[in-house]
Amino acid sequence: MTLPVQYDDVLAALPPVHEVLAPTPLYEWPAWRRRLGFRFFLKHENHQPVGAFKVRGGVRFVGAMTPQQRAAGILGCSTGNHGQSLAFAARHFGADCTIVVPLGNNPEKNQAIRDLGANLVEAGCDFDEARQHLEEQLAPQGGCYIHSANEPLLIAGVGTMACEILERLPEPDVVLVPVGLGSGICGISIVLKALRPQTQVIGVQSENADAVAASWSSGKEQVRPTANTWAEGIATRSSAEMTLTIMRELVDDIVLVSDEELRRASCEILKCTHNLAEGAGAAALAAAYRYRRRFAGRKVVGVLSGGDLNLAELPSILASGGFE
Repeated sequence: MTLPVQYDDVLAALPPVHEVLAPTPLYEWPAWRRRLGFRFFLKHENHQPVGAFKVRGGVRFVGAMTPQQRAAGILGCSTGNHGQSLAFAARHFGADCTIVVPLGNNPEKNQAIRDLGANLVEAGCDFDEARQHLEEQLAPQGGCYIHSANEPLLIAGVGTMACEILERLPEPDVVLVPVGLGSGICGISIVLKALRPQTQVIGVQSENADAVAASWSSGKEQVRPTANTWAEGIATRSSAEMTLTIMRELVDDIVLVSDEELRRASCEILKCTHNLAEGAGAAALAAAYRYRRRFAGRKVVGVLSGGDLNLAELPSILASGGFE
């Protein structure tokens, strides 16, 4: 099968992405080696200027647009990180930007989108309803609608983080990646399966928002009536066609963690690294701990995909106490 995004597309994305964004750190945190039973490295995408990996895709996509396309404006739907990505890129390249978010969305992410100069629209009870509002009400009025997953340039852009991982750690055994609609894991798997196919690429979802995991494992799209997880970055009720196609071809597994495990992992990251991790950003460490016997003795990378934590969640995260 010829996939819609190839390794050469990621290579082509490296110069324009690195022209705007510095590589993020890959740190091994020794405190977890004893508890986990293996070496564990965090890819700190929370160090991006918007606090999350998505900005790589936004910079690549908007940077490749023509002046005429930028002049028409860009549209996106997001629970925060994709929206910040597009808003950041739009400001950098001089385009108008409108982002639709669900009602009750993370207020810190909403404000960050506004601070970057984008127009924020709140609609729908969750991501899927917000996306429907955008596609049915706003997109027909004009502008370039940039889907958060079904865009080859976005996937190629976020895949650049895998190139950075391999530059620092040439032979990882496992890479754990949070999965919302899957742009991040697709970009990473495209690079790793081209350069180091023996590395396992494993996605992580919440047990309360497992639509992509179910779709991936069953071979048929699965839609859930709700996505009741505090980790808004992975709170999706359905999958996306392009990313699911790539995941079925390249991803080795998708595992699930509980919302309480996400809280414990976020607490651990704060205690051991003094970094804030939002729910999605804590998913890789949560999976590393839950499935630690499976990964014993291996070199494991976890993608800390974002640090834009809704601070209202901080008391419950601290109350979790971290790992036992």
